[in-house]
Amino acid sequence: MQKNLNLKVKYRESFRPFAPSVLKEDLSEWFDINIDSPYMLMVSNINKSKIIEMTDQQKKLFGIDKLNVKRSEIPAVTHVDYSARIQTVHKETNEKYFRLIEKFKEKTNCPILVNTSFNVRGEPIVNSPLDAFSCFMGTDLDKLVIGNCYLEKKKQDHLLKKDYKKEFKLD
Repeated sequence: MQKNLNLKVKYRESFRPFAPSVLKEDLSEWFDINIDSPYMLMVSNINKSKIIEMTDQQKKLFGIDKLNVKRSEIPAVTHVDYSARIQTVHKETNEKYFRLIEKFKEKTNCPILVNTSFNVRGEPIVNSPLDAFSCFMGTDLDKLVIGNCYLEKKKQDHLLKKDYKKEFKLD
Protein backbone atom coordinates (compact mmCIF):
# COMPACT_ATOMS: atom_id res chain seq x y z
CA MET A 1 0.00 0.00 0.00
CA GLN A 2 2.83 2.37 0.87
CA LYS A 3 4.48 1.91 -2.52
CA ASN A 4 1.15 2.22 -4.40
CA LEU A 5 0.14 5.42 -2.61
CA ASN A 6 3.54 6.99 -3.14
CA LEU A 7 3.80 6.17 -6.83
CA LYS A 8 0.15 6.46 -7.93
CA VAL A 9 -1.19 9.23 -5.71
CA LYS A 10 1.59 11.28 -4.12
CA TYR A 11 4.04 10.91 -7.06
CA ARG A 12 7.02 10.65 -4.75
CA GLU A 13 9.63 8.06 -3.84
CA SER A 14 8.10 4.67 -3.06
CA PHE A 15 9.81 4.22 0.31
CA ARG A 16 8.28 7.18 2.15
CA PRO A 17 6.01 5.99 4.99
CA PHE A 18 2.63 7.36 5.96
CA ALA A 19 1.07 8.16 9.33
CA PRO A 20 -1.33 5.82 11.14
CA SER A 21 -4.74 7.06 12.26
CA VAL A 22 -5.64 4.82 15.18
CA LEU A 23 -8.63 4.61 17.50
CA LYS A 24 -7.47 6.05 20.84
CA GLU A 25 -8.72 3.02 22.76
CA ASP A 26 -6.49 0.72 20.65
CA LEU A 27 -3.39 2.92 20.72
CA SER A 28 -1.32 1.06 23.33
CA GLU A 29 -2.03 -2.33 21.73
CA TRP A 30 -0.25 -1.24 18.53
CA PHE A 31 2.22 1.44 19.67
CA ASP A 32 4.56 1.97 22.60
CA ILE A 33 2.75 5.10 23.71
CA ASN A 34 -0.36 6.06 25.63
CA ILE A 35 -0.45 9.81 25.00
CA ASP A 36 -3.11 11.47 22.90
CA SER A 37 -1.85 12.75 19.53
CA PRO A 38 -4.79 14.12 17.52
CA TYR A 39 -2.53 16.29 15.31
CA MET A 40 0.19 13.72 14.46
CA LEU A 41 2.72 15.47 16.70
CA MET A 42 3.93 12.35 18.55
CA VAL A 43 6.23 9.62 17.28
CA SER A 44 6.24 6.19 18.85
CA ASN A 45 7.77 2.80 18.32
CA ILE A 46 5.53 0.04 17.00
CA ASN A 47 4.77 -2.46 19.77
CA LYS A 48 7.19 -5.37 19.78
CA SER A 49 4.30 -7.82 19.35
CA LYS A 50 3.49 -6.20 15.97
CA ILE A 51 7.08 -6.01 14.68
CA ILE A 52 8.47 -8.38 12.07
CA GLU A 53 12.18 -8.76 12.80
CA MET A 54 14.50 -8.68 9.82
CA THR A 55 16.32 -11.90 8.99
CA ASP A 56 20.12 -11.95 8.81
CA GLN A 57 19.82 -12.08 5.02
CA GLN A 58 17.49 -9.03 4.98
CA LYS A 59 19.89 -7.10 7.22
CA LYS A 60 22.59 -7.54 4.54
CA LEU A 61 20.46 -5.88 1.88
CA PHE A 62 21.30 -2.35 0.75
CA GLY A 63 19.38 0.75 -0.29
CA ILE A 64 15.84 0.40 -1.64
CA ASP A 65 15.98 -3.40 -1.27
CA LYS A 66 16.48 -3.00 2.48
CA LEU A 67 13.87 -0.24 2.70
CA ASN A 68 11.26 -2.50 1.05
CA VAL A 69 11.51 -5.16 3.77
CA LYS A 70 8.19 -5.53 5.64
CA ARG A 71 8.95 -4.48 9.24
CA SER A 72 5.58 -4.84 10.98
CA GLU A 73 1.96 -5.91 10.70
CA ILE A 74 1.27 -2.33 9.55
CA PRO A 75 4.06 -1.80 6.99
CA ALA A 76 2.65 1.29 5.22
CA VAL A 77 3.04 3.33 8.41
CA THR A 78 6.21 1.75 9.82
CA HIS A 79 9.41 3.76 9.42
CA VAL A 80 12.77 2.02 8.95
CA ASP A 81 13.48 2.43 12.68
CA TYR A 82 10.16 0.72 13.60
CA SER A 83 8.52 4.00 14.58
CA ALA A 84 5.41 5.83 13.37
CA ARG A 85 3.98 9.37 13.60
CA ILE A 86 0.67 8.79 15.38
CA GLN A 87 -2.77 10.35 14.97
CA THR A 88 -5.25 9.30 17.64
CA VAL A 89 -8.92 9.45 16.66
CA HIS A 90 -11.81 10.00 19.10
CA LYS A 91 -15.52 9.61 18.58
CA GLU A 92 -16.16 12.94 20.32
CA THR A 93 -13.95 15.02 18.03
CA ASN A 94 -14.27 13.26 14.65
CA GLU A 95 -17.24 10.92 14.69
CA LYS A 96 -17.35 10.08 10.95
CA TYR A 97 -13.65 9.22 10.79
CA PHE A 98 -13.94 7.30 14.06
CA ARG A 99 -16.82 5.23 12.66
CA LEU A 100 -14.92 4.57 9.42
CA ILE A 101 -11.93 3.20 11.35
CA GLU A 102 -14.27 1.27 13.63
CA LYS A 103 -15.89 -0.43 10.59
CA PHE A 104 -12.46 -1.19 9.14
CA LYS A 105 -11.49 -2.76 12.48
CA GLU A 106 -14.66 -4.91 12.44
CA LYS A 107 -13.70 -6.28 9.00
CA THR A 108 -9.92 -6.64 9.46
CA ASN A 109 -9.24 -6.67 13.22
CA CYS A 110 -6.97 -3.66 12.62
CA PRO A 111 -8.00 -0.26 14.10
CA ILE A 112 -5.61 1.69 11.90
CA LEU A 113 -5.95 3.52 8.58
CA VAL A 114 -3.21 5.14 6.55
CA ASN A 115 -3.25 8.92 6.82
CA THR A 116 -1.55 11.46 4.59
CA SER A 117 -2.12 15.00 3.43
CA PHE A 118 -4.40 15.24 0.42
CA ASN A 119 -2.10 16.62 -2.24
CA VAL A 120 0.32 15.58 -4.95
CA ARG A 121 3.99 16.19 -4.27
CA GLY A 122 4.76 19.77 -5.27
CA GLU A 123 1.15 20.95 -4.99
CA PRO A 124 -0.45 22.71 -1.99
CA ILE A 125 -2.67 20.69 0.32
CA VAL A 126 -6.29 20.41 -0.84
CA ASN A 127 -8.34 23.18 0.76
CA SER A 128 -11.73 23.04 -0.99
CA PRO A 129 -14.03 20.59 -2.78
CA LEU A 130 -12.78 21.99 -6.10
CA ASP A 131 -9.14 21.36 -5.05
CA ALA A 132 -10.13 17.83 -3.99
CA PHE A 133 -11.80 17.08 -7.32
CA SER A 134 -8.85 18.48 -9.26
CA CYS A 135 -6.36 16.39 -7.26
CA PHE A 136 -8.61 13.32 -7.61
CA MET A 137 -8.68 13.73 -11.39
CA GLY A 138 -4.88 13.99 -11.52
CA THR A 139 -4.11 10.83 -9.56
CA ASP A 140 -4.81 7.13 -9.79
CA LEU A 141 -7.39 7.32 -6.98
CA ASP A 142 -10.53 5.35 -7.89
CA LYS A 143 -13.00 7.06 -5.57
CA LEU A 144 -13.43 10.37 -3.78
CA VAL A 145 -15.62 10.99 -0.74
CA ILE A 146 -16.27 14.53 0.50
CA GLY A 147 -18.81 14.64 3.30
CA ASN A 148 -21.83 12.79 1.92
CA CYS A 149 -20.69 13.13 -1.72
CA TYR A 150 -19.28 9.97 -3.36
CA LEU A 151 -17.56 10.03 -6.77
CA GLU A 152 -16.14 7.21 -8.88
CA LYS A 153 -13.36 8.10 -11.32
CA LYS A 154 -14.77 5.91 -14.10
CA LYS A 155 -18.02 7.93 -14.01
CA GLN A 156 -16.28 11.31 -14.42
CA ASP A 157 -15.77 13.19 -17.67
CA HIS A 158 -12.42 11.90 -18.98
CA LEU A 159 -11.70 15.36 -20.44
CA LEU A 160 -11.27 16.64 -16.86
CA LYS A 161 -8.34 14.29 -16.21
CA LYS A 162 -5.05 15.98 -15.23
CA ASP A 163 -1.53 14.64 -15.62
CA TYR A 164 0.63 15.62 -12.65
CA LYS A 165 3.40 13.24 -13.75
CA LYS A 166 4.39 15.72 -16.46
CA GLU A 167 4.44 18.65 -14.02
CA PHE A 168 6.75 17.34 -11.29
CA LYS A 169 9.95 15.31 -11.37
CA LEU A 170 10.79 13.05 -8.44
CA ASP A 171 13.30 14.38 -5.89
